[in-house]
Amino acid sequence: MSQTKALPNTFRRQYVWELPVRFYHWVNGAAILVLGVTGFLIGRPLSLAYMPEASQQYWFGAVRFTHFMAAYIFLFNFLVRVYWGFVGNRYARWNQFIPTTRKQFKEMAEVLRVDVLQTKLRGTISLGHNMLAGLTYFLTFWVFLFQALTGFGLYSPMSHGILGKLSAWIVPFLGGDMSARQWHHAGLWFYVVFTLIHVYLVFYHDYVEGRGTTSSMVGGWKFERDDAPKS
Repeated sequence: MSQTKALPNTFRRQYVWELPVRFYHWVNGAAILVLGVTGFLIGRPLSLAYMPEASQQYWFGAVRFTHFMAAYIFLFNFLVRVYWGFVGNRYARWNQFIPTTRKQFKEMAEVLRVDVLQTKLRGTISLGHNMLAGLTYFLTFWVFLFQALTGFGLYSPMSHGILGKLSAWIVPFLGGDMSARQWHHAGLWFYVVFTLIHVYLVFYHDYVEGRGTTSSMVGGWKFERDDAPKS
């Protein structure tokens, strides 16, 4: 089956996001949501005066267990995405995230002028990630790794698993338990800010370009104009 299907007028349908990429996106989003809510509750537990004695209930333990389970899902889902960056189609490959050519740096500057500074009405349309978005996602991957290291480092004193043991060095490296918790908590607010900007830009491009940016992360397809400037 061909991955490109012609549509009437000047538009054609192009398969961009493969199933593993879409699966990673939604699992990652769900995991971050669960981690954010449970992490906030762990950092600032609710005071429920009407509840029975601590020995007679386990709500906080359930919150921590949910946080840990979401962390494992988050980590292994991320490792699958790292692998797919080497074997996926050209829109999923790592060269879409790391600028190495003059053309890519020029595209980054153009996206900055159009999307952020809005000193230019329109620019080159990228079918996959534009280069500035790709670099931003690449930087978030490092934040993902940092959150995993600090999280499993904090978990290591109560863990007998290999991930806890491998991450035990991070807490002393960051200056102790309190410092590691503060850095880990700061990562939560990074995700909050990133999510707000990410959702805004997705709908912005969907409205301005009209190429199915939002629905593409469900079905994988985008619409491309034959006469549009391409990167």
